[in-house]
Amino acid sequence: MHTVAVLALDQVIPFDLSVPIDTFGRARLPDGRPAYRVRVCAEADEVDTGAFTMRAPYGLDALAEADTVILPGLADPTIELPPHIAELLRTAAANGTRVASVCVGAFLLAGTGLLDGLRATTHWLAADRLAAAHPAVEVDPNVLYVDNGQFLTSAGAAAALDMCLHMIRTDHGSAVAADAARLSVMPLEREGGQAQFIVHAQPPAPAGAALEPLLRWLEENAERELTLEDIATHAGLSTRTLNRRFREQTGTTPLQWLHRARVRHAQYLLETTPYPVERIAAQTGFGSPTAFRDRFRRVVGTSPQAYRRAFRASASASASAPAPAGHG
Repeated sequence: MHTVAVLALDQVIPFDLSVPIDTFGRARLPDGRPAYRVRVCAEADEVDTGAFTMRAPYGLDALAEADTVILPGLADPTIELPPHIAELLRTAAANGTRVASVCVGAFLLAGTGLLDGLRATTHWLAADRLAAAHPAVEVDPNVLYVDNGQFLTSAGAAAALDMCLHMIRTDHGSAVAADAARLSVMPLEREGGQAQFIVHAQPPAPAGAALEPLLRWLEENAERELTLEDIATHAGLSTRTLNRRFREQTGTTPLQWLHRARVRHAQYLLETTPYPVERIAAQTGFGSPTAFRDRFRRVVGTSPQAYRRAFRASASASASAPAPAGHG
């Protein structure tokens, strides 16, 4: 089982700490087994978060045993990692451990030297300060997260959800990641200029929301050639009212939401079937393979074939992997 160690230092921001704990902790494999073992580790017996004092069940030795280490931000981002902890992280990275930071936790990760020569992000308010403190790091304040393969950084704490779900998708495929997104009540697709492999799960609107039945209908009929007028007619609304309510409740338009539902279905088919792009384009409601490829690249940031190569193998491996002994 993949082990995630979350490092809790004094002045850790509680929200930064809780996001990876909750997101990875909720993830389940198709057979119901936990996808991750999450361990909160600290150097001292007690950790002062400012709002409260907490006890971490694991010590620093958990860093060496982890497959992924998460560095939450600190209330004062200028605080440097103790040299022995920085060395533990460098050693873990040299052994292949994935290391990710949440929000201003990028300062801690940059302080190890592991981000030198790489692109990274952090909270936009702290981006200039990170760039000044670590000139060897290329700081991009305009993205939700940056994935360099082994090293990842997220923007503000809420963007850690996007980053964690991206890691879940990389490890276990879109179905596991989409389920984790729903359990985390992940917001609908956020607009932005990022070009990473963001998890494009479309969780339902909050139960009882006025658009919930319509969103369910759109999901079930995404392969049809639907116009804005078709959607408005089904909803019993004018197109103007439909657009306004969609904006209010989902932050996007009906057709944008429909495009993302189609792309999400296409991601699933690319991961789980050998179907050619032409067939997937037809099955997901795109008018042509060219339109499908264009929309897919705009939403996901890569081509359908490149996405299939990147994610199909990991999804197949996680679905067929036997349960480790002692973890039912």
